[in-house]
Amino acid sequence: MMKKHPLLAALACAAALSGFSTGASAQFAKAEDAIKYRQSALFVMAQHFGRVGAMANGKVPFDAKAAEQNADIVAQMAKLPWAGFEAAHEGGKAKPEIWKEQAKFKDLADKMQAETVKLAAAAKTGDLDKLKAAFGPAAASCKACHDDFRNR
Repeated sequence: MMKKHPLLAALACAAALSGFSTGASAQFAKAEDAIKYRQSALFVMAQHFGRVGAMANGKVPFDAKAAEQNADIVAQMAKLPWAGFEAAHEGGKAKPEIWKEQAKFKDLADKMQAETVKLAAAAKTGDLDKLKAAFGPAAASCKACHDDFRNR
């Protein structure tokens, strides 16, 4: 039986209670709330992605269990921030192009989510070489969106 990570359970509950699967526009009364939500989700994702990256890049010793746990969190978190990018929720580090180029933004978001799923699958193998091979494309998918749609 697979043991559930407490953070994943909390995120699942938060997503369910927030109406994540229903209309996102009703989710945030103020743009500031949407900005805080998406930035928080992306921050948590980045923290766990960095832990996987440190192993993939040889900066810390490889720990298969930690890699799997962190990659799983990354894949789950990758599903969350997009509700905070609805119309009328401009601001933060998001460039206005997000709302002008929705199809491109959505495509990049979908690619990033797919790459994080591949990263989590690679981490589950316990094979450092497979983790390294999946980490590069996942990192590139994050960078692609940042390059086009994030203010520094």
